[in-house]
Amino acid sequence: MNDKRIEFEPSGGNVFADLGVTDAEAHLLKAGLVTRIEQFIRERGLKQTEAAKLLGISQPDVSRLLRGDFREFPVERLFRLLTALGRDIEIKIREPNAQRPGRLILSG
Repeated sequence: MNDKRIEFEPSGGNVFADLGVTDAEAHLLKAGLVTRIEQFIRERGLKQTEAAKLLGISQPDVSRLLRGDFREFPVERLFRLLTALGRDIEIKIREPNAQRPGRLILSG
């Protein structure tokens, strides 16, 4: 048996912040939006070329997006892609539940 212990550090809840990515909270939001875009494309059984036509973007852009290369996509553009897939987007601004800075939350 190998007695070596694996050391780890618990996540702070945002892997992008843990890795020191600039604008980590926005990056986490984008990742969540892209995950939902991919989910809705899959649910509809769309091929990338079909999704591209529906979304109004090129097939290579769909491919990049679904591979996680979404840095160049602003949040507003991701919103437009979701609405093109027939989804409603609701933005709520509310008081936080605790004494902490505000945060972005993606639900639904």
